[in-house]
Amino acid sequence: MTGFRTLSSGLRALRPAAFGADPAGARLRRIRNSPNFADGVFQNPETARTRPDGSMVEFAKVYFRSEERAHRSPAGTVPVHATTLADLARPAATGLRLTWMGHSSVLAEIDGHRVLFDPVWGERCSPFAFAGPKRLHPVPLPLAALGPVDVVVISHDHYDHLDMPTIKALGGTDTVFAVPLGVGAHLEHWGIAAERIRELDWNESAKVGGITLTATPARHFCGRGLRNTQHTLWASWVAEGDAHRIYHSGDTGYFQGFKDIGAAHGPFDATMIQIGAYSDFWPDIHMTPQEGMRSHLDLQGGQPSGVMLPIHWGTFNLSTHAWADPGEGTLAAARAVGARVALPRPGEPFEPTAETVPGEPWWRGVARTPEGGWPAVEEAVTENTPGDIADGSTEGTGEPETVPAG
Repeated sequence: MTGFRTLSSGLRALRPAAFGADPAGARLRRIRNSPNFADGVFQNPETARTRPDGSMVEFAKVYFRSEERAHRSPAGTVPVHATTLADLARPAATGLRLTWMGHSSVLAEIDGHRVLFDPVWGERCSPFAFAGPKRLHPVPLPLAALGPVDVVVISHDHYDHLDMPTIKALGGTDTVFAVPLGVGAHLEHWGIAAERIRELDWNESAKVGGITLTATPARHFCGRGLRNTQHTLWASWVAEGDAHRIYHSGDTGYFQGFKDIGAAHGPFDATMIQIGAYSDFWPDIHMTPQEGMRSHLDLQGGQPSGVMLPIHWGTFNLSTHAWADPGEGTLAAARAVGARVALPRPGEPFEPTAETVPGEPWWRGVARTPEGGWPAVEEAVTENTPGDIADGSTEGTGEPETVPAG
């Protein structure tokens, strides 16, 4: 028995720090008492397959097929916007400004407060510096150039959303961390003091300064180590200031709960919605652009109001679809329902309630052109002004049209 404990302790010592830590003690007791925890694991709001459908051999054939791999990366240099500390130091004229840093990382300046969602500044989303998905573009600006951040919000503990080096760097500031239930164990393992962590179950809220943060349901899963115990929760988030409300989806498959979140907390001035890294191999845990637009409408009470910012795309190659497909699919889905979308370059600040938001399909300049060329983009969609909506349904009740991959 003593030998077994010695071996077990030795294996734990070899565990990479980036794996984080499993919840224990009072945190684990709280997890087990959660209404969202049953049969030893956290449960999704709707049944979800968290392992790839079909044969891994078939998936590998698709993933490593050379002619398709070429389309999963940009053909040129991604045009990163040269944001500066001075740009971000100027107050938002409307009180709300979003800066997409790539993938799911967004700096939200809301009613005089600064919220940083899912910050990943690492070169790879991996526990190892030498392996794993690598950035397709650099970070728009150094982490230190962001200036003070009031609260860092984490959606779940996968490596492309929870990056240990980034968290450690932010740990040297005065920021507070808001995380789903169980994720605090990772942060404490990396040196973040417990009093700086706000750890929430679904539908629980915490106030940080003048911002109320609410963890809301999502349809996904968790895990960082070799053993995925499903003892850390995944969440979407609502951030509400004195005058503005925004929503960050984290990672999620489509589910009916978006309507409930919208009814309880919406409508929103802006939604940040995951529309990349989708696949037929995992249809329940990531959304296509069409499903992302459907969720945006659900969150807005069925109306194409507010602005949708597509996230979780363009930065890491995590699926089999072409690099430009999420952007193209979002454009088409917005056109189908008359919704307003923001399409900023990484690092480009914009104000969702301003007269205009970025709407140019910038990725076309650096992507491989599909067979038959790019579809036409209506002037109204490109300009993205609130008063100019593309022809089509403005009631938001129709199903967005399907856009073929490629």
